[in-house]
Amino acid sequence: MSLPVTPVILTYNEEPNLRRALESLFWAQRVIVLDSGSTDATEAIAKSFSNVDWHIRPFDSHRAQWTHGICATGITSEFVLGLDADMSVPRQFVEEMSLSIKEQKYQGGITPFEFRILGRTLAGSIYPAQLRLFKPDMVRIRQAGHTQEFSTSGPIYRFKTPLIHDDRKSLERWVLSQLSYSSLEANRINAGSAMRWRDWVRTLGLMPVIAGVLAYLRAGGPLKGAAAVRYAYERAGYECLLAIRLMSSRLQKGD
Repeated sequence: MSLPVTPVILTYNEEPNLRRALESLFWAQRVIVLDSGSTDATEAIAKSFSNVDWHIRPFDSHRAQWTHGICATGITSEFVLGLDADMSVPRQFVEEMSLSIKEQKYQGGITPFEFRILGRTLAGSIYPAQLRLFKPDMVRIRQAGHTQEFSTSGPIYRFKTPLIHDDRKSLERWVLSQLSYSSLEANRINAGSAMRWRDWVRTLGLMPVIAGVLAYLRAGGPLKGAAAVRYAYERAGYECLLAIRLMSSRLQKGD
């Protein structure tokens, strides 16, 4: 299958995830992997795939890293598929993507996600559908908080087939990531920029409980056993770190 699509993946120490992602991209003639200086087997895994084009750039922000990966790596295809290293692409998604591109009327595609915990599929998640397929010369990349947001003008296709999200990095690495993400989100909220309803709830310190309960129910609750419980703890854990940062800011201001 030949598609006018170049997948782009950002990596940093993604040894537990990257092979699954790249194995699902067998259909792509070229895959851009933009690394931030990994010290594990990420590079060796990436270079073991003949369709991978390996690049390195020191990380400064998600927005800048994605801009470089999309605009400065010589991409000539009509579309880019922006992926995280813990995502993989099912065959059904590739088939649906091929059909949507043939219609020649879409500027991009919004994809849902199937969440898995250590390979166990959840009934759902609180992770929103996102624009992940787009024309590289038409995409806008924004970073209000801890990660990027892609957007584009014109008609958007909505995929029925989800991408698979299954992050198998260690707990220690997960905690370090959440510490960084919560710091960036706290800075955004404290600056009062792009406030959403959930940010107002976060300033009250209520979001850890709400996020935990909602994540557990969306994941399938008791029907999904330990996987649903772990997912709920992950979402509540991140919100706890963010709440502590926000409450500390309030206390330092004398509130």
